[in-house]
Amino acid sequence: MGGGFQFFDIIILAMIAGFLILRLRGVLGRRDGHEGGYPDQFRDREQTEKDAPDEDNVVQLPDRSDVPVDALAPDIDADDPIAAGVTQIRVADPSFTPDTFAEGAKMAFEMILNAFSSGDRKTLKGLLSPDVFKNFDEAITERERAGEVLEDTLVGIRSAKIVEASMDGHHSIVTVKFVSEQISALRDAEGNIIDGNPNEVIDVTDFWTFSRDTRSSDPNWTLIGTESNN
Repeated sequence: MGGGFQFFDIIILAMIAGFLILRLRGVLGRRDGHEGGYPDQFRDREQTEKDAPDEDNVVQLPDRSDVPVDALAPDIDADDPIAAGVTQIRVADPSFTPDTFAEGAKMAFEMILNAFSSGDRKTLKGLLSPDVFKNFDEAITERERAGEVLEDTLVGIRSAKIVEASMDGHHSIVTVKFVSEQISALRDAEGNIIDGNPNEVIDVTDFWTFSRDTRSSDPNWTLIGTESNN
């Protein structure tokens, strides 16, 4: 009899436990494998902030095709035939200004002349396109083989004027007319003058064409062509 009552007590306890489990499941719910994990409130908020655009850092750029020429290049006469090319360059590179470019071109002009005269290939290679560097390098090599020495002194630059400007794809192209005063003389291996005059200042007119990839972070321009009237 005592064993029967003990068995009956076990059944009663099991029923009570089952009832409690059902109540707990009703209150807490159950996982069925489709919840995708417990939500991490901090992580979800952080991810949402990363995915959402930061309105303080978003700048809506204007459509430059609708901006008048004089707004893009106020220092350029719209009737000037060079203006269209300058404006195209300024659309691609808003930092471009003719005056600043001309000053930089003067510096490049002097550096290149001095490097060519002294045979400084390292400096030339950083300022010239591969084709132009090849021509300069060949001329320097011929002088070296002949034992000749070029004495070229830039007395001053009288003017540096943009005469052509355009865009070729992403590359801006600008041609500058340089009028300069120079002293030039070429000596042979014995020191005799074979060309020029070391005591005479002459006027020299050059047309140099520079180019720069507007997509590049490198602000430097490269000399891609030269022409001289002398």
